[in-house]
Amino acid sequence: MEKNPFIRTIYLYLFTLVGLVLMVIGSAGLVNLGLRTFVFTKADEDDRATMKAPMPTYAPISVDEAEKAAEGEAIILTEDEQAAVQRWLSDYADWQSAEESKDYVAARRSREVSQNLAFIIVGLPLYLYHWGLIKKDRIKNEKK
Repeated sequence: MEKNPFIRTIYLYLFTLVGLVLMVIGSAGLVNLGLRTFVFTKADEDDRATMKAPMPTYAPISVDEAEKAAEGEAIILTEDEQAAVQRWLSDYADWQSAEESKDYVAARRSREVSQNLAFIIVGLPLYLYHWGLIKKDRIKNEKK
């Protein structure tokens, strides 16, 4: 029935190891996330700072006009430029209100939890199935 038990043994141990590694990676990721969430609460502060960076601005005026305005000179905007400034102000206000409601750290944590649980959900059956076959083979070989 078994043509090549050596290859089968290598296969079983290899996939048992793969399942175990997936479970270890997933578990370590969850432990890491738990530590950052409950023990080292300042570990995510850099994410909070960088994720809330302001929306990039665009100037509806030329560089020369912007330099004049920076020097304190009055510039005259056309109606199109004034409309563009008003659109930008409206877009910026919309962006600010949308950004206030977002929690980037919670979103990243949710992604990490789902990824680590996926590792465990895939790794656990892989490990248990192949380790169970190894134990059955051992019991069968001991009876012979």
